Amino acid sequence: MRRDLSNAIAAALDRSARAVQPLHGGCVGEVYRITLDDDTRIVAKVDDLGRLCCEGDMLRYLAAHSTLPVPAVLHSSPQLLLMEFVEGESHFNRAAERHAAELLAALHGIHAPAFGFETSTLIGGLHQPNPWNTSWLEFFREQRLLHMGGEALRAGRMPQRLYARLEKFAGRLDKWLSEPEHPSLIHGDVWTTNVLAHNGRITGFIDPAVYYAHPEIELAFTTLFGTFGSAFFERYRELRPLKPGFFEERRDIYNLYPLLVHVRLFGGGYATSVDQTLNRFGY
Repeated sequence: MRRDLSNAIAAALDRSARAVQPLHGGCVGEVYRITLDDDTRIVAKVDDLGRLCCEGDMLRYLAAHSTLPVPAVLHSSPQLLLMEFVEGESHFNRAAERHAAELLAALHGIHAPAFGFETSTLIGGLHQPNPWNTSWLEFFREQRLLHMGGEALRAGRMPQRLYARLEKFAGRLDKWLSEPEHPSLIHGDVWTTNVLAHNGRITGFIDPAVYYAHPEIELAFTTLFGTFGSAFFERYRELRPLKPGFFEERRDIYNLYPLLVHVRLFGGGYATSVDQTLNRFGY
């Protein structure tokens, strides 16, 4: 693998790799830190399933349309993605959390005429459809809850009865959710290992799953696995106030989507979490 990777890097960049070190990666491909012949460090992702053009396109889109710090893309092909190496770790002090809030608030200030994206994207290596829709509730119901629930059902990781309950709940979203003023650009997968910080500043957001959405779905996901704490939300609300009821109800509804992603990928206890959320809302 390392010899093949070194050859691929040489062909893509016309430079040779002096050292190849495996890194902890996400759901798409294997990840390596590469030291080039001039001591420049880059990151390489390799995916035999050929899904890496999408990631490269999303990083380029964020770089071109926002101020969110993302690694520069040096080369992108279906099976090989080469990126700038970004210094940082996934540990956030209060200053880093406040900086993250400022960056995401600015990202959420970027608007589009409709919800969705110009192409389908990926979330955890899974297909994420983004057909344009002027209704957020319809988009969230059809392209997030029912799409991913259906994928989990077809994979045998969600019981038919649980999917039927999800379907009924999705038909009544207007009881708790409302249309936002604008569709906002979101990173789409902000959890701890996809954010890097150094000396109290965020240095990079990686592994995006971008689309235009209600920004609350992004904020909700940061609470699901404890990405950020109170300092993040204190600063975010100074910049973009949240309507009442987000922490009490709406974040749990929005977190059904990442839970369904995890049901599709892993099954098990994540289906129990979906069951508990539906029970809470009377379904």
